Amino acid sequence: MDERHYAESVCRRLREAGFQAYFAGGCVRDILLSRTPADYDVATDATPAEVLELFRHSITVGAEFGVVLVVEKADETTANGEDRNEVEVATFRSDIGYSDGRHPDSVVYAKTPQEDVRRRDFTINALLLDPANGEILDFVGGRKDLADGVIRAVGEPARRLQEDKLRLLRAVRFAARFGYRIEPETFRAIREVAPAITQVSAERVRDELTKLLTEGAARRGFELLDETGLLEVLLPEVAKMKGVEQPPQFHPEGDVWIHTLLMIEQLRPGCSPTLAWGVLLHDVGKPPTFAPPVGPNGRIRFDDHVGVGTRMAEAICRRLRFSNDDTEQVAALVANHLRFKDVPQMKPATLKRFVRLNRFEEHMELHRLDCLSSHRNLQNYEYVRQFLAETPPEQVRPPRLITGDDLQEMGFRPGPMFKEILHAVEEAQLNGEVRTTGEAKEFVREHYPEGVSRM
Repeated sequence: MDERHYAESVCRRLREAGFQAYFAGGCVRDILLSRTPADYDVATDATPAEVLELFRHSITVGAEFGVVLVVEKADETTANGEDRNEVEVATFRSDIGYSDGRHPDSVVYAKTPQEDVRRRDFTINALLLDPANGEILDFVGGRKDLADGVIRAVGEPARRLQEDKLRLLRAVRFAARFGYRIEPETFRAIREVAPAITQVSAERVRDELTKLLTEGAARRGFELLDETGLLEVLLPEVAKMKGVEQPPQFHPEGDVWIHTLLMIEQLRPGCSPTLAWGVLLHDVGKPPTFAPPVGPNGRIRFDDHVGVGTRMAEAICRRLRFSNDDTEQVAALVANHLRFKDVPQMKPATLKRFVRLNRFEEHMELHRLDCLSSHRNLQNYEYVRQFLAETPPEQVRPPRLITGDDLQEMGFRPGPMFKEILHAVEEAQLNGEVRTTGEAKEFVREHYPEGVSRM
């Protein structure tokens, strides 16, 4: 069965056992917005122990907070082997104290849904739905805020945001994703609490920012981060882009901040996170390397902004606890984004090595967005695209013509020079100068005669 029908079956079984059970939170919001929920959560007055008794295949994922993960039994899986469904079932509760600014110190189980919704973050996420009859339970005005396009904290905004500082970012993300405005009191509370966002773990901040970048409303999201003061706290390197002028002949759109906003605005929903972060940070080295025009014919310069920016991007990724692989890819996107300007003059070998970069499609897309957000000249983008279309993969990554063993047979002693020789042979191969093993050996004899045995 599909996920919604499975969630309905969980509610039905709870009700048959004498408990209340409702769809809760984001899934209700998405249903009312005619969106497909990412998952389904159930709220009930059954305690975790009672839920575990009813659903023997359950897993306690947050027992201290009254949360149980109910997993579809193995014999209930679909015939075509699809993954089993799972639903989070949470006991009605009230949260007490948030010493760490993220998690409640303790919870008290409640018996009514009214008590439960008062602990939730925003009114649009505090709606309940009875799947048996479709009735919506709204105790906080969430339906009106959905209709009006408003993000409003449940209860007293400052208190609700102080409880869990991650809600600061969630407010911005929901406002951006749905195109809503943040209610004035809630907005003021976000600005007031913004400096405390550092209490949230780097991993959770990274994940929220990544969602903000990849859900299709990145520009509005980052404008809101700036307006609420969160950007300066979380990504001061990006905040420093504001007001940094660029040469108008290359960037008629405006300063580095405007250029970056134009680029992230074009990120497709569901795009690669590393592409999104590469786009955001590709010019992060410009503010610290800015140099004003000198002389009558001078222009604004950003000497070595690529090198500086690559190191800054790596530092930001480390700070936000990106994986090593993702950090390497984001840094590579920053490090290579200017190389496209040279592709028409590149030797064949250089161009082939360039397009062999890991996840090169991300480099291509960053360059395309870079052009469309400035001079709009896609000539070099099309040049590379045509090269990839016309060049067989075996010419881009040809099999090696000789190895270290071949060099030893030719009389070379193993050592650091092996790497240089093999690289030179590959260079000649990529340039079309050698095509066979025999030609490669002859190339070595000609260019490295001092290493060949005299036989």
